[in-house]
Amino acid sequence: MRGGSIAVVGGSIAGCAAALAASRGGAEKITVFERADARLRDRGVGIALHSDRYDELSDAGYVAPEMPWAPLTRRVWSVRDGEADHGRAIGEQPFPFRAYSWGSLWSELRRRVPEEVTYRSGAVVTGVEPDDDGVTLRLADGHQEHFDVVIGADGYRSVVREAMFPGTDATYAGYIGWRGTSSDVAGLPSDGHDAHNIVFPGGHCMLYRIPDGLGGELLNWVLYTAPPRADGLHPDLTRPTSLPPGRLNSELTAYLRALVADNFPPYWAARVLRTPAETTFIQPIYDLEVPHYTSGRMALVGDAASVARPHIGGGSVKALQDANALEAAWRAGDSWKEVLESYDAGRGPVGSAMVALARRMGSAQVENTPDWSAMDQPEFDVWWQDQNSGSDRRSGFGGHSIKAG
Repeated sequence: MRGGSIAVVGGSIAGCAAALAASRGGAEKITVFERADARLRDRGVGIALHSDRYDELSDAGYVAPEMPWAPLTRRVWSVRDGEADHGRAIGEQPFPFRAYSWGSLWSELRRRVPEEVTYRSGAVVTGVEPDDDGVTLRLADGHQEHFDVVIGADGYRSVVREAMFPGTDATYAGYIGWRGTSSDVAGLPSDGHDAHNIVFPGGHCMLYRIPDGLGGELLNWVLYTAPPRADGLHPDLTRPTSLPPGRLNSELTAYLRALVADNFPPYWAARVLRTPAETTFIQPIYDLEVPHYTSGRMALVGDAASVARPHIGGGSVKALQDANALEAAWRAGDSWKEVLESYDAGRGPVGSAMVALARRMGSAQVENTPDWSAMDQPEFDVWWQDQNSGSDRRSGFGGHSIKAG
């Protein structure tokens, strides 16, 4: 399927990958609409790619060795043990991951988008109107533009998804991720090659190093727990939202800091509590599934299509795999109908499988935590295996294998 005018709504990781897919598939004219300005690269949160998924995506041309990353080899789960500085390890796992900064990975993908693709920063799409021969986008500045196909890469609050499936919104999982980054990386155990999970009743916190995109490194952490249900402690999280740096109220901040002080081994408590307030924020955790990844001349990629809770470690992987699958469908199809139907058939089941697995992990790791203090490695191994039982054998921690049979 060659030619055609394509709009990609959203210009972050998923959007850049989708634009790359459309270009490789043979689209004639591609326009990316990104509502934010050029400061997307300043997003410093950490993401990780399983080494096997990286190899698959590297072979497909969506990631490359020159993208700044930090190697991780093992994950250590620890519980507070009196005043023992690092606590007590209850379980260890192989952890063959590559850690990235979101901003630096986005920058590298953005750089790979062909020059002939029009990338518009600060372009807000307010309406999506399908018709018989394409889709019209309405912009906040009053302009309208018509395209043969529109790809929604605009995240879990997608305007494209709303046009496809009105009222299909992300659902609040009942807990949050408190995230932070700091330059406090000196003296990390095992020279920083381990990821560390600090566990406590009602949640856990994962800490690992990431590149800062400037030749140095940062400590990235995310703490999952349910905030107390008290008036004024947090806004209504049942609707898709986020609380960026500077918008955390003092009561919620005090609650989270007290949780860390009371439940973390001293070494790790200090690392979290020393994180500058301006680099911490709240990420409410959501689930999202759609009936289909396509409708008419519209398609969804990344979080616009499905959102799996972060415990699976595969969100960015899925976004890049969505783009790769869209490219493959594009190359093989002889009409827009064939391209989009093939893409939907291939990616819909993958999204559902990942959401289901991430829900089980969220239940075990946050909503219904075990008695961590009673665990050693054998008990930990059984607990971990229970979360993965019943999974599609291609889907597991780190995402979905696109090469497995």
